[in-house]
Amino acid sequence: MEDQNKKPIITIAGYPGSGKSTTAKLVAEKLGYMHFSSGDLFRVLAKEQGIDVLQANIDAEKEEEIPKIDQLVDDRLQEIGKNDEEVVIDSRLAWHWIPKSFKIFLDLELSIAAERILNKMTPERIDAEHIPDDPNEYALVLKKRLDSEMRRYNKIYNVNPYDTANYDLVINTSSHDIDEVVNLI
Repeated sequence: MEDQNKKPIITIAGYPGSGKSTTAKLVAEKLGYMHFSSGDLFRVLAKEQGIDVLQANIDAEKEEEIPKIDQLVDDRLQEIGKNDEEVVIDSRLAWHWIPKSFKIFLDLELSIAAERILNKMTPERIDAEHIPDDPNEYALVLKKRLDSEMRRYNKIYNVNPYDTANYDLVINTSSHDIDEVVNLI
């Protein structure tokens, strides 16, 4: 039974390379909703500070208070949750900031994630992050980033964005193509 208190906001979280951004864009298009990516915002903010995403995560993990870069992203997500409707958000923590959203988690093994990301690398992303060419090496970089994020989110917010119990729907994107994922949502 659908929760009648849920807002017409869909939050999509998941592992890197699981298809969060692509899925969010396609679901938003199909529903006629707006799209917002907190990962894009985080990369822009990190680039403005002259650091890559992994370094931004490691630096943020060391801070005692909520890091400025996180606070900027969190504030924007909370603003969307209060003021907007009909939006699809790809974000690790939007489910936390917008609890009445329909919360989705896209699951994927990091080895597959590394290959997918490397195959779809854009010049902007290469410029914003240190990306090794080798998928196995990149999977290790992704693991370090996830571990850093998990420690940081647990310390600051007392949440684990990778705990699938936080979500209304969990989809393994290695078992479904993008059209199937969009249709499931």
